[in-house]
Amino acid sequence: MNSRQRVIKTLHFEEVDRIPRDLWYLPGISMFRKRELDEFLEKYPEDIDSPVYQYGIGDRCQGIPNQVGSYIDAWGCTWHVGEPGVIGEVKNSPLASWDALNHYQLPWELLNRADLSKVNPSCEQSDKFMLASTETRPFERMQFLRGTENLLVDLAYGEREVYQLRDMLHDFSTKEMEIWANTAVDGVWFMDDWGSQRALLISPALWREFYKPLYRDYCDILHRKGKYAFFHSDGNISAIYPDLIEVGIDAVNSQLFCMDMETLGARYVGKITFWGEIDRQKVLPFGSTEDVKQAVQRVSKALIPTKKTGVIAQCEWGVKDPKQNIEAVFETWNTI
Repeated sequence: MNSRQRVIKTLHFEEVDRIPRDLWYLPGISMFRKRELDEFLEKYPEDIDSPVYQYGIGDRCQGIPNQVGSYIDAWGCTWHVGEPGVIGEVKNSPLASWDALNHYQLPWELLNRADLSKVNPSCEQSDKFMLASTETRPFERMQFLRGTENLLVDLAYGEREVYQLRDMLHDFSTKEMEIWANTAVDGVWFMDDWGSQRALLISPALWREFYKPLYRDYCDILHRKGKYAFFHSDGNISAIYPDLIEVGIDAVNSQLFCMDMETLGARYVGKITFWGEIDRQKVLPFGSTEDVKQAVQRVSKALIPTKKTGVIAQCEWGVKDPKQNIEAVFETWNTI
């Protein structure tokens, strides 16, 4: 059984020879701990990979991401990075005033100048499950462009402009999904960080009215071409798990340790693939290897009640996480 077969069987809730592996790592790991990363990947090869491609360079881009200081992204947002190797946070939003909306131009050059010529060959030459990442993150993108506090007020009051901005971004994202749906990739993923530590950042009712239809469109575009839809969100998103299943998300990456994962397992095993993860707030950075093993075993017990399927062994390697804790994650999954 090769990696692609292993992941696809997992997505169809069929038993596999072992739980498939997927490691995420922050930029600081490849910048400052590359030898450790290379050693790890040699010992624990991943089952999921990314195709070879390059989006166009944004006309507004300035500075260098992930280094201390500020940079401007393709969307015109100014990011501040306080320590090397992290993504940083937006400090200047180009649509902080709605007056700028009618003159704002989306960075279509990202898609129009994209070089996807190597996507299909890289997929055909690999036996791994090829998963494409996207710019699609409607809620977060609106926060970056408008500012979080402004956006939450806009949503609460139903400002006309907030619908206009949503629809502009949705037009961009549907075209992005269509581009990827017509390639040889196996799946496509998009994201939005919806949860606080305890609940959604907006009401579930508002989420269903304002954002859920967007997600359904993305899944429909991908499924029509036989692609799998992967989705990531931080925080407690238990309130919208059934909605994600309903719109067609095939695999969800969420912070299981922010939620009652036993309840998630009881309700949704066999309905959606759990794409990780292991607690990166406490266990991975501060726990012992035994703590890590117990965390993996808890996930396994909650989400794999009978046979090895429906779970992808994923975790994120933070810049200060000990290598032995990341190794302990995958060592333990190998014993499940």
